[in-house]
Amino acid sequence: MESSEPGSSPWSPALAEAPATERRASTPRERRSYTRAEIEQGVRERGDWFQNLDLYGVRTAPAHFLGDFPTTKWKRFADVIPQDLTGKSVLDIGCNAGFYSFEMKKRGASRVVGIDFSDHYLDQARFAAEVQGFADIEFRRLTVYDVGALRERFDLVLFMGLVYHLRHPLLALDLIHEHVAKDLLVFQSLQRGSPEIEPLQDDYDFWETEVFHRPGYPKLHFVEKKYSHDETNWWVPNAACSAAMLRSAGFRVIAHPEEEVFLCKRVEVPPGPDGPRAVYPSRADKESR
Repeated sequence: MESSEPGSSPWSPALAEAPATERRASTPRERRSYTRAEIEQGVRERGDWFQNLDLYGVRTAPAHFLGDFPTTKWKRFADVIPQDLTGKSVLDIGCNAGFYSFEMKKRGASRVVGIDFSDHYLDQARFAAEVQGFADIEFRRLTVYDVGALRERFDLVLFMGLVYHLRHPLLALDLIHEHVAKDLLVFQSLQRGSPEIEPLQDDYDFWETEVFHRPGYPKLHFVEKKYSHDETNWWVPNAACSAAMLRSAGFRVIAHPEEEVFLCKRVEVPPGPDGPRAVYPSRADKESR
């Protein structure tokens, strides 16, 4: 889960460098030997963890209010992601402490990049990667709005546990489509309201109002103050809204293995009526002008 973005996001010219060549790494490298005491100390020094990682028997968030999270969530949709990712590249947006980045590396992904705006989470992710021997995973400080600065497309993009923390969720999806998605997208969001997803017409008459009251019509609930004691929760979609936003941004839903998870394939979409959909340029583009 990436932290909420402030009014302006950071950018470094280093982020705009040409993509590194594809790396060969399907299994953890031989790691520096950590004692259990060293791992426990490293976990404590990095404060509160949101993701409950298992670092050789040391749990990072054993008292998580969602239980063994995100392992329990992962088990519900792991089967829809290719078991063999050899030669594939993966981008983990809002990577938090790196749980999903590590899972992709375990499946043989040749290149894994995790981005998050929070230095706190990135420090946790780098420590966990070092302990597990995943030193070649790249963790970068970057927001979803600046993914264009990566100047690279990835075979698989993970966009999980983040959209409801964004003030501009559809823009984020547009930017992912425009700049970094090559083939598959895994999307997950907190959802409230009806789990129904009903077929929609392309258009409705001005006097048609009943459709908006149907449980399966797309709804994006706005949170003005807080939800679950968290002021970074801005929007909570129902299932139909998640699916509709994905379609609108150019992602065809090919699997819905879990109520909050959608596996999508990137497809081309025509420009909107007012021009390109991703109207926010990458920081790299703005800096180069």
